[in-house]
Amino acid sequence: MAPRALDYESLNENVKKVQYAVRGELYLRASELQKEGKKIIFTNVGNPHALGQKPLTFPRQVVALCQAPFLLDDPNVGLLFPADAIAKAKHYLAMTTGGLGWSVEGAYSDSRGMPGVRKEVANFIERRDGYPSDPELIFLTDGASKGVMQILNTIIRGESDGVLVPVPQYPLYSAAISLFGGSLVPYYLEETENWGLDVNNLRQSVAQARYKGITVKAMVIINPGNPTGQCLSEANLREILRFCYQENLALLGDEVYQQNIYQDERPFLSARKVLMGMGPPMSKEVQLVSFHTVSKGYWGECGQRGGYFEMTNIPPKTVDEIYKVASVSLSPNVPAQIFMGLMVNPLKPGDISYEQFIRESKGILESLRRRARMMTDGFNSCKNVICNFTEGAMYSFPQIRLPPKAMEAAKKAGKVPDVFYCLKLLEATGISTVPGSGFGQKEGVFHLRTTILPAEEEMPEIMASFKKFNDEFMEQYDDRGGYSRL
Repeated sequence: MAPRALDYESLNENVKKVQYAVRGELYLRASELQKEGKKIIFTNVGNPHALGQKPLTFPRQVVALCQAPFLLDDPNVGLLFPADAIAKAKHYLAMTTGGLGWSVEGAYSDSRGMPGVRKEVANFIERRDGYPSDPELIFLTDGASKGVMQILNTIIRGESDGVLVPVPQYPLYSAAISLFGGSLVPYYLEETENWGLDVNNLRQSVAQARYKGITVKAMVIINPGNPTGQCLSEANLREILRFCYQENLALLGDEVYQQNIYQDERPFLSARKVLMGMGPPMSKEVQLVSFHTVSKGYWGECGQRGGYFEMTNIPPKTVDEIYKVASVSLSPNVPAQIFMGLMVNPLKPGDISYEQFIRESKGILESLRRRARMMTDGFNSCKNVICNFTEGAMYSFPQIRLPPKAMEAAKKAGKVPDVFYCLKLLEATGISTVPGSGFGQKEGVFHLRTTILPAEEEMPEIMASFKKFNDEFMEQYDDRGGYSRL
């Protein structure tokens, strides 16, 4: 019998090439152990609410009223919801098109998202950057990931089209580039320079790709970094933008962690703000697409799937094509659009719920800052482990200097060395991480990624458990040689 359409051997080869380590072998084994009754600490994915972060009260109140607008007709609604939440719910319910009244959350929106919310996003960007933003160039999406995939799909024509991606990288990029049939062009971040970026490295990567016949069309930056946690300085961003101008590359700015900053030396700066500040000709010619989300920061609303992208210096005909493809999916998630509106148009001093909102959001960010320090210090206290401080985002990415005997044991087990280590860690402690090989790393160097999201009160016990496992592991495989730090 001939293979059927959905038999494995008949599938799209690009689908088979896709790999996504964040939900890979380690995650599947952790899920099995959980079913067997073992306590698992899922630090493999940046999913704040799953690890105990409480949702912010005000946005949940507003969206609850939007989801059940009949509550607004109840004479007792003011006893359950503050007046500013009621007013804000009416504000979003009034944004529906076609005079559908209270039914906004059950109706499709414009394929780019509700015009009123896109205007709020544009106002947010203007306040943040000091330069006007056009809501017609802002698309709301089902999380930032959908926006990234939409833009990559627009850019990539085939395997001869390349995209520069930082290594280590968030595997969304390698997965999407594989799915769309393009070529990933890696540029390595320097661990000894706190995961810094060297423009000479970029030039070398582009030259090597062009030598192979690849047309490098775009460059990705992740700021703050995932999995590496570094924050790009203004000087870094200027170098990158100048490089993109010189090499005729579009820049994709993954800025989803812009609220997650844990040091004061390098505050978040958007690529767009720096680009506009550089003036013509670059500010008029460098093509930039910037991404943001409600999933990260102190919001942590991963399951709501709310995001946006903003386009700068993109030709109108291209915008029309992107709109056309967005229209195939009809509409982004409407409740998530309201979450996005609430994030970019927050409460102001004097609002009834303002003090509670500030108390909740500051409490989350201050705790994350403490947890970033606790985790970095904990890793650096372990044998054969070195970890740069998490300046931003939600992750630590320690280097694990595996002894040769451990690598031999991994080979016998048929495992990549860092996968072998992370599986042993999972079995011994219940801590579910992601091996560094899932993000890319230099040959012979091994890492793991863990979120800094476990509850602050649990962090000392988690780090003690990790240290006990690691030091015993290193002792077990110690050959008295070991590795020097890279």
